[in-house]
Amino acid sequence: MFEKVLIANRGEIAVRVIRACKELGIRTMALYSEIDEQSLHVQFADEAICIGPAEGNQSYLRADRIFSAAEVGNVDAIHPGYGFLAENSTFAEQCRDCNITFIGPSPETIASMGDKSIARGMAKQAKVPVVPGSDGVIESEAEAKRVADGIGYPVIIKAAAGGGGKGMRLVNNSVSFSKEYRVARAEAEKSFGNSSVYVEKYIEEPRHIEIQILADKHGKVIHLFERDCSIQRRYQKLIEEAPSPFLTPRLRNEMGRTAVRIAEKCGYVNAGTVEFIVDKHGKFYFIEMNARIQVEHGVTEEMTDIDIVKWQMLIAAGEKLTIDQKDVKICKHAIECRINAENPLRNFSPCPGEISFCYHPGGYGVRIDSHVYSGYRVSQHYDSLIGKVIASGHTRDIAINRMYRALSEYIIRGVATTIPFSRAVMLDQGFREGKFSTKFMEEFLARTPVETFILPKL
Repeated sequence: MFEKVLIANRGEIAVRVIRACKELGIRTMALYSEIDEQSLHVQFADEAICIGPAEGNQSYLRADRIFSAAEVGNVDAIHPGYGFLAENSTFAEQCRDCNITFIGPSPETIASMGDKSIARGMAKQAKVPVVPGSDGVIESEAEAKRVADGIGYPVIIKAAAGGGGKGMRLVNNSVSFSKEYRVARAEAEKSFGNSSVYVEKYIEEPRHIEIQILADKHGKVIHLFERDCSIQRRYQKLIEEAPSPFLTPRLRNEMGRTAVRIAEKCGYVNAGTVEFIVDKHGKFYFIEMNARIQVEHGVTEEMTDIDIVKWQMLIAAGEKLTIDQKDVKICKHAIECRINAENPLRNFSPCPGEISFCYHPGGYGVRIDSHVYSGYRVSQHYDSLIGKVIASGHTRDIAINRMYRALSEYIIRGVATTIPFSRAVMLDQGFREGKFSTKFMEEFLARTPVETFILPKL
């Protein structure tokens, strides 16, 4: 096992990784930007080192500074978390060149699965259904439009090297295609330094279902069932749950086996997520594979009672998976609400500033993954995620009621948050009945009185 791990990230995921390391007896080294000096991951780690100014491109995205810190700290391994350099194949390769273990898949796998057009081709080779669309990257606007006209509107333009909804544009007709194509390419270039895009058919009112997998270096791959991530805004997930209230046992097993087949096809090692969309008839299509830990991994941990982050460490260190597929059980139903420093009354606009008071809820069946506290300053330089509430119970109704209770106890003053939005969703009849798709947000906002989102006095 590793003696010391460097966490090349910040916020709640850095805290989560540090906790897993402590339970495994591994020393930790944190990185921080100048503005993050008082962050919890800095306080919890055994060692910490500043690597630059607040801007991500001058700190957490600077591989040279990260490796300088790794050399100073004499670390064995680097955990990249999610975002920043987590899916950067060059960074993973540099780790290998420096004889530092990258806690994640190989550079080759990251490169192949990170390019969505290559990933689609690999899925086809594995006889996995994919959404109709271009065979790969589109070389010109004219070619892209021919593909779109051929498969029929609506279509969606996606960044080949992207994720998180960046470089993704929905096109409803041929008239608006040119504009959306240019916008998608520009956003892809800005977000990923790669303007390549591809086109695929837009499946209306789908479910967004992802399968968590674990794979060791000895050829063993298992899945940990699914997460339903359909409640999104602008392709950004807001509420996730496991298991999905939509999937039947037959469909659940079929999608799990399919995810394992994709992982085996690309020689995947470590924790990863295979994402699908599922139409109202239960037909599913491969979207992409995320070669990293997911923000929402906690709902799967609570559902299965399997510590995914610990297994990331163990697998990276060469340990064999001691869990067989038959051992993976759905122990509980779990729901996660992402708490963002955003104002729901102002179109969910970011709300940086100082948290004057913070109280995290607790009690039976409630888990909080967060890095904020009273006096913490939410920076404009990073993602607005400030915490995750995960509520679990032996039934979905218990999990929903427990989540509502936890959100009612959650107090954050000084900045606006999505707490009141999430609390309102827990009372929504459509959500409680499990009748929702990726269209949920616009439908919910259309039918929900604005008084529901009145925020407490800051």
